[in-house]
Amino acid sequence: MDPSTEEEIEAVRDMVNRFMQAEVNPVMDGYEQRGEFPREVISRAGAAGLYGAVFPESVGGSNMGYLAAAVIQEEMARNDVRFSSCNNQQGSTCPSTIYFGGTAEQVQKYVPNLLAGKTIGMMSLTESGGGSDAEGNLKTFARRDGEVYRITGQKMWASMANETDVGILLARTDRNAGAKGVSAFIVQPKKYPGWKAEPISMLGLSNALRTNVLFLDDFVVPVEDRLGEEGDGFKIIMRTLQAGRVTVAGKALGVARACFEDAVRYANERTLRGQAIGRLQMIQSDIAEMAVAIEASRALVYKAAQMMDASQPSNRIAAMAKYHASQTAKMCADKAQQIFGGYGLAREYRVSWLKSYADLFFTGEGSANVQKIMIAEDALGYKVADRHHGKTGLRDIRKDDVAAEATR
Repeated sequence: MDPSTEEEIEAVRDMVNRFMQAEVNPVMDGYEQRGEFPREVISRAGAAGLYGAVFPESVGGSNMGYLAAAVIQEEMARNDVRFSSCNNQQGSTCPSTIYFGGTAEQVQKYVPNLLAGKTIGMMSLTESGGGSDAEGNLKTFARRDGEVYRITGQKMWASMANETDVGILLARTDRNAGAKGVSAFIVQPKKYPGWKAEPISMLGLSNALRTNVLFLDDFVVPVEDRLGEEGDGFKIIMRTLQAGRVTVAGKALGVARACFEDAVRYANERTLRGQAIGRLQMIQSDIAEMAVAIEASRALVYKAAQMMDASQPSNRIAAMAKYHASQTAKMCADKAQQIFGGYGLAREYRVSWLKSYADLFFTGEGSANVQKIMIAEDALGYKVADRHHGKTGLRDIRKDDVAAEATR
């Protein structure tokens, strides 16, 4: 990282920490206890620019790039991973899908309000039995009915679907066309009938920002809210998930750092036989392993983000970053919980719920095993991970394609 970039990134890091310490950390426990969605806090985060780092100024972003976005995720998660869980919906998967695959009119209509936190976003791909095989098990069907589609089916793990104003949903428009029979739609649950979201009880995860099972019964979507042509959905969403891996990896890095910092603090405060437990060799071994893994993850995450900022082939490095950072978060959470002993299971210590979020990284934006398959097949020469780079025909978010289209 050159000195000027490093200075800018450290300024971003400082800004995020100041925002979290002033606006989020003092109030998040209250939202959790009440089970209340923190819509006002999300709005303030949007106004502060926390969701628009990768987006151009023409749609309300700050054009800082993927490295800045990864650092924002890292620091938000290090402060409060519960609140950072809305970042994907507000500043990554939902607005990115619209930007990559929508018309210029769709982008201008929906993306600025998502980045500003004025509307709540969502992205729903997964169905029951179809997590790592999202395309093969996708059964939700969109039937064309004149100037609208009517969508029927059931989705799983639809984060914030119970609160969303504008979301992205994947459904089949052709049952016999495989991946080319999947289309993407902009959905507005509060405007059209047929949408029912039920929060799923998740041990150790947020009681304020929920994931949901989603029931669709002839849910209405105007034809004008389809993204691209029929059959473009899977191509668009795969491009979105590649970008999402880098920001999720940044979040995992933040969780790892939070666990590490709490463990170091506790190891220096807790005494055994007259000395801090940090003086014990076994504790020092755990601290050393955590420190090394965090530095390695940081190098991978930042490299992947910088390659994406340079519009270089990055699917392979993004998979590596996401895989390694997820492993690091889990390892750090496990070791921190052991260092805390019985207190590591007590709800009053955040290590207890950081552990649950560390486990979550093994599924979101592609499971750990899926990442390993991608990495291994690339290394063995079976399937080049970056084979689609520059061939999708989708916009490049770093080149402000929407503004360029508007001037033609």
